[in-house]
Amino acid sequence: MRRVVVPLLLAGACVAGITGCASIDKQLGQQQAVVSFQDGTSNTVRLQVRSACGKLPNVSPVPLPAGVPLSESLSQVTFNVTSADDAQQARLQECLAKFKSVAGLDFEDSTDMGN
Repeated sequence: MRRVVVPLLLAGACVAGITGCASIDKQLGQQQAVVSFQDGTSNTVRLQVRSACGKLPNVSPVPLPAGVPLSESLSQVTFNVTSADDAQQARLQECLAKFKSVAGLDFEDSTDMGN
């Protein structure tokens, strides 16, 4: 019986490893645009920027985390731009430029995130 259990455990570990790798691969292909704001910018304005510029093709706002106060979750506004081409990213920059409170924009890929 022991000889059957060990291969089954190994097979289960391999399947779990493959599933984990697929999740990591998906995350590694992500690109984000992170918008920073001038000090004193209200949450209302940050939400307006998020809403207005998040309607562009292949630009979508990253969901706000549940249970986190807006003052913390909106310190920066982040858009998923994984599928956006250069022209669409330029349109995002043009949209953001309409808001005086936007201080900067950084395009990051998943290797930049968390560093």
